[in-house]
Amino acid sequence: MDFVHSSGVLVIRYIQNNYGEYRDFLNLISTVGDPRNVFSVYFPLWFYLSHSVGTKMVWAAVFGDWLNLIFKWILFGQRPYWWVHETQLYNNDSFPHLEQFHITCETGPGSPSGHAMGSSCVWYVMITSALNSTQCFAAANEFWILRSCLWTTFWIIQISVCISRVFIATHFPHQVILGLLAGMLVGEALEHLPSVCNVSLKAYIQITVFLFCIAVSLYLLLRLAGVDPLWSVAKAKRWCGNPDWIHLDTTPFAGLVRNLGALSGLGLAVNSDMFIQSCKGKSGYQSRFKIMCVAATLTTLQLYDLVRIPTHTELLFYILSFCKTASIPLVVVAVIPYCVHLMMGNEDRKLV
Repeated sequence: MDFVHSSGVLVIRYIQNNYGEYRDFLNLISTVGDPRNVFSVYFPLWFYLSHSVGTKMVWAAVFGDWLNLIFKWILFGQRPYWWVHETQLYNNDSFPHLEQFHITCETGPGSPSGHAMGSSCVWYVMITSALNSTQCFAAANEFWILRSCLWTTFWIIQISVCISRVFIATHFPHQVILGLLAGMLVGEALEHLPSVCNVSLKAYIQITVFLFCIAVSLYLLLRLAGVDPLWSVAKAKRWCGNPDWIHLDTTPFAGLVRNLGALSGLGLAVNSDMFIQSCKGKSGYQSRFKIMCVAATLTTLQLYDLVRIPTHTELLFYILSFCKTASIPLVVVAVIPYCVHLMMGNEDRKLV
């Protein structure tokens, strides 16, 4: 692995030295590729276009990120920004300088890349769903052009995310490639599973508990084997250029509770009376209803970003992170559509 890592460092230095003027754009792409954006941006927009696609996106994001955590605990991947300081390949005064940024110092293991895996997984679901919905009524030539354009867009976005993660020195090239391929496999696997839109609340709870138990069991097994699954946190704190760039929400358990919260919230939302009365009723098929829901949802989720969870106690942080993420699907799927449904009903009665 030393050869792979040292070769990756050469690639990172080349990109940083020759494309430094694009740092703002690459930092932006890395932020856009954050899996957390699935719940606050992609999911709300797609859900009102198609309930099935929006639901499938959450499942893809949750399972993709959960598998990413399992892989990271098994593969023990290094990150470039700390590996160059700890490897024996370089002399103390000649190790390569890698520039760090405010989003460089992630605290989990590096392989596979969570951004690359999450982005490719979710975008794969979006592209395949869009193609499946248009295949029936599009002409052969038109469908071929559409498919070419969509997959070209997919690869441009994924390659940009991969390059941005390498540029900021938080991943080696082989880690983003592995994440990209793994995410596509998760997206393809979901295409062959039964519809996730009709899953009962009991099944949601069972799956959430199952995923949590598997992750905790692996954590405890590693501890019993004498391995600290959180070994990477200490390395991140030691070698990060700015202590303020270390964030608790990048730790492995933060991602776990965030994803389980989203899955639990979605289960509660799609099985609620508010969702059935609003999105499943007559209002759910009206364009005005969808536009009002999108506008209200995006505004509300922007306010969500202003809510900062205290980080002085890890357990409290994880509990509040779970609750905050669980509330997002509830708001998007049930609360806002129901409020819009009631408001439109009152307006219709006034007109009568």
